[in-house]
Amino acid sequence: MAVDREQVRTRLHALGFDEVRFARVEPAFGAGLRAWIEAGYHADMNWLERTVEKRGDPALVLPGARSVIMLGVNYLPPTSTKAAGRPRWARYALHEDYHDTIKAALVGAGRVLEELGGGSVTARDYRYYVDTGPVIERGWAARSGLGFIGKNAMLISRTHGNWLFLVAVLTTLDFAPDAPVRKEAAGRETEPGLLCGKCTRCLDACPTQALPRPGVVDARRCVSYQTIENKGVIPRALRAGIGDRIYGCDTCLEVCPWNRFAREGRRVLLAARYGLADLSLREVLELTPERFAAVFKGTAIKRVKLAGLLRNASIVAANTGARECLDVLVALAAGHALPMVRAHAVWAVRKLGAEERLAEARTAELDATVLAEYAGTP
Repeated sequence: MAVDREQVRTRLHALGFDEVRFARVEPAFGAGLRAWIEAGYHADMNWLERTVEKRGDPALVLPGARSVIMLGVNYLPPTSTKAAGRPRWARYALHEDYHDTIKAALVGAGRVLEELGGGSVTARDYRYYVDTGPVIERGWAARSGLGFIGKNAMLISRTHGNWLFLVAVLTTLDFAPDAPVRKEAAGRETEPGLLCGKCTRCLDACPTQALPRPGVVDARRCVSYQTIENKGVIPRALRAGIGDRIYGCDTCLEVCPWNRFAREGRRVLLAARYGLADLSLREVLELTPERFAAVFKGTAIKRVKLAGLLRNASIVAANTGARECLDVLVALAAGHALPMVRAHAVWAVRKLGAEERLAEARTAELDATVLAEYAGTP
């Protein structure tokens, strides 16, 4: 039984999704992802390498898949999320974890497909992912006309700018596809910069030069990767470029001219966590495990864990000249259980020009070997 595409679109929009678009799974693609991985740009995100074939071909994830329903959720807040004198957080992180809040609507989306299928559609006929499964979301989003892939490698919408969470529903149902943003570019939908013109603002603005060419991100240099995915030491050569960014980075998104068309999202499927952006750097550096769990419960920030956040905060303290945090940094250097945290705290104290304070941090654990391996010299 055929399922009416426009009824699906209307029903899913009513569930809270800001965009609902359709693409056919054929032809499959993924050569660009394979080349990216072969170049080493994925850093240590080895799960991408393990699932590269599936990401380009939904039929390997859901046997018999014919269509991809691409959904977009606008997370643009009504005002700037940067509080004066406070560290900078990626905008998406200042909500309840979007994986959780969007999932309930996806359960509803499955029920819509089953209902409109009149009994011929079951849970075996669809599979959905919120940025967690083996799907090239940006590629399918571009094919569906949800947007185009910019030179910053992000999906850019002509109506939402750079501020969309992407959600994919794979299905065995055969829906007529929506047109890409440029019909004459059919077959080249994933080519970066289709509507960027000569603009290179994102490439020029990247604080760590993580965009070696249009549409390509070198995760090894990316602030988002380093402050979130990297679970170890952040290379000293990249620390200055992190600036005041304590979790993630929006720079290549924020500078995009297409954002002038973006409007605040409905946020039906999002729950803002007001107050996170108001945390001072000192408050972050003084977090205990219990306080960390309470403050960041239910947010995406929890995945970096307290050690990662203290590491990031130490770098921000050094970059912003936060000498008012010196006593806390020295305490971390002297007493934190993890060498990684101690090392970044030592580095921050040195960068703040207070090397003499490190005498307080000469514990048995913080010996010359640890300093050489983790902290080095400024």
